[in-house]
Amino acid sequence: MTWFLGLCLVTVLIGAGAAETQPAVPLSSFVVPTLIGGLVLSVRRLLWLLPLVAVCLVGSAALVGFTTVRVGSVVVIVVVAGLMMWNAQSRSKLGVAGSRGESMLIDLRDRLLNQSELPELPRTWYAEAVMRSAGGASFAGDFMVAAKTHANGRVLEVAVVDVSGKGMAAGTRALLLSGAFGGLLGALPPERFLPAANDYLLRQEWGEGFATAVHLAIDLSTGDFEVRTAGHPPVVQFHSGSGRWAVHDSEGPVLGLMDAAEFSASSGRLLVGDALLLYTDGLVETPQRDITMGIDKLVGEAERLVRGGFDGGATRLVDRIASENDDRALLLLHRR
Repeated sequence: MTWFLGLCLVTVLIGAGAAETQPAVPLSSFVVPTLIGGLVLSVRRLLWLLPLVAVCLVGSAALVGFTTVRVGSVVVIVVVAGLMMWNAQSRSKLGVAGSRGESMLIDLRDRLLNQSELPELPRTWYAEAVMRSAGGASFAGDFMVAAKTHANGRVLEVAVVDVSGKGMAAGTRALLLSGAFGGLLGALPPERFLPAANDYLLRQEWGEGFATAVHLAIDLSTGDFEVRTAGHPPVVQFHSGSGRWAVHDSEGPVLGLMDAAEFSASSGRLLVGDALLLYTDGLVETPQRDITMGIDKLVGEAERLVRGGFDGGATRLVDRIASENDDRALLLLHRR
């Protein structure tokens, strides 16, 4: 109400000033209350303000003489009024006034990013997660959830998920799934995580509700791990003893497409000096490049990390090979 009354008063004062002192107070000044009203008022109050602006505009123009009125100024006011009405109607769909809708989206984005933060690990472990969205958008279809589970946080569980679509189109689904998957992580045995995630997606009955995922459960005391994938690129492991990279093939269907899906596990052990890479297909697959060639390129670039050190390696890898036309995410886990 305060904004509404204030803008009405400003509109009347502009009308009086334009009638008495034009061109000191030009008619284009009516853009100011129109613009501010479109940003802070509800549709109902804006429908009261805009007619007031029109009445004051016509009254001022009549007093100074219609022949002296610049048509361009009137056109600008009408266009701004139309845009502000459209903006207010779009905002009203959220059921909030002013800029609260944008604040809610920013808060949801920050919560998604916070869920992707890795828990604190023992000093003998190094982990780095990097996420980039298509075109630099604030929301992405790729996300990660991580948690330390079992007694004393002995096991680290991480899920890297790629939701169908990219950028803003997939951002809303990613926000919902990140909360659901974060709740499942650690609440179920590792072998039940992907089946439960698949059941959840099937219940949503989304037209484009499928997703790929990779789930890692690793014992931080022994380095033993199990990895399961759901239509997702395979995990890559560096063996420091042999200096070679190995691909952990595990099979499982895409999440959200078929009921009673089964996901096979690939197991291994991370010794001192070893490393694991978990990533989404945006990092290794492009329309011009097959995913197998993309994985080879990823491994080739990762060879530089062996010589230069793994600290900050995830960021360097994404900067070197990532395509900006797709969402991409990368998790690097290294045992020191």
